[in-house]
Amino acid sequence: MHKLTNIYTLVGLTLSILMSTQLVAKTQVIHAGKLLTVPGKSPLTKQTLVIKDGIISDIKAGFIAVSLFEQDAQLINLSKSFVMPGLMDMHVHLQGELGPQNDSEKLRMSDADRLVKSAYFANKTLMAGFTTVRDLGGSAEQSFALRDGIAKGYLPGPRIIAAGSSVAVTGGHGDVDGMSPDLLEMHTAKTVCDGPYDCRRATRRAIKFGADVIKITSTGGVLSDTNTGTGQQMADDELIEVVNAAHALGRKVASHAHAAAGINAALRAGVDSIEHGSYANEESIKLFKQHGAYLVPTLMAGDTVVNLAKTTEFMSPAISAKAIRVGGDMIKNFKRAYKSGVKIAYGTDSGVSRHGSNAKEAVLMFNTGMTPQDVLKSATIHAADLIGRTNDLGTLEVGKVADIIATNESPLQDIKALLTVGFVMKSGVVFKQPE
Repeated sequence: MHKLTNIYTLVGLTLSILMSTQLVAKTQVIHAGKLLTVPGKSPLTKQTLVIKDGIISDIKAGFIAVSLFEQDAQLINLSKSFVMPGLMDMHVHLQGELGPQNDSEKLRMSDADRLVKSAYFANKTLMAGFTTVRDLGGSAEQSFALRDGIAKGYLPGPRIIAAGSSVAVTGGHGDVDGMSPDLLEMHTAKTVCDGPYDCRRATRRAIKFGADVIKITSTGGVLSDTNTGTGQQMADDELIEVVNAAHALGRKVASHAHAAAGINAALRAGVDSIEHGSYANEESIKLFKQHGAYLVPTLMAGDTVVNLAKTTEFMSPAISAKAIRVGGDMIKNFKRAYKSGVKIAYGTDSGVSRHGSNAKEAVLMFNTGMTPQDVLKSATIHAADLIGRTNDLGTLEVGKVADIIATNESPLQDIKALLTVGFVMKSGVVFKQPE
């Protein structure tokens, strides 16, 4: 514990010195060539955004001279750029990336190593234009330390809504696997549970130790190194107890779910989002609409594991077979859900895919038939709604937090513009700007 605290303090102090040059000016004035204030509406031309203490205080037509504001006002010239709200990714895992070294890293990396690596991945995510993320599963203490360090300004990174360790059933997806029995005992999280009352305990424990959101695994998963499949694993009564306990303590519930039975059981229990939703059926679509739940599709994860299964040999036979089957089916099921009017919130499952490449999800969504406006809404307005932050995030309006990004071209004309975000501001602090 002392080693982790000391290295966290050292990294925080070092980066806080580096970030001291990015202190927020009292008043910032952005000249935006094209400005998308509310995704879903038409962008405005030649606008001036005024930002005070990290909050949008005014939006004016035309390029207003900075000399008309306070004496120390700072001009940020984006007059040739497309300016829009910061993007939000509702499904990441910041503590690692899928690859052939994963097994050895489990044994060689300390908790402190994992924290430093997650800080590196968080910075890559922010530089890609993602100013808010949900980190849905990882070592709890490190997840919460990273979240808090970023919030305090010690580290550069996106705003994090953190789950910590998943609430999962013994032997199911979200429990540890692929290790010797003694290591399995050592690495089993205390949020692994069996039976409704034990799962209630696990949920309350996760919240006690810092969880902003509860992540559950109602079905099996592709990357579990076991042949337990992708069907329902958490029982109906366990799901109900988790949701009731979480909601009673003011936390939303995100459910990893592939098979229809597990998706539907989770939706009936009242979860707030389904992650992946690979085999959602007609009943699933009705339940999504009935409960107002979101689908977080994570098409990048499916695309990534299919490619890795076909081009590499580090996956076990059990994982490789599931990857090819499930990854190939995700696209068509997402397409049906979108066309049926299911609410979509943007999510990548980065950590399976590479951190910093989060915008590739937008390209996959567009290629599947989603309009550019709907893609942007999923990554802004819908994501803000899913985390209960529509009052201050998701759009560029007076009174809202100044989370702002800019691209050279309009993503409404070419969604691939999101792959090269040139300007990133979070809470009024500029982290990236055009050279």
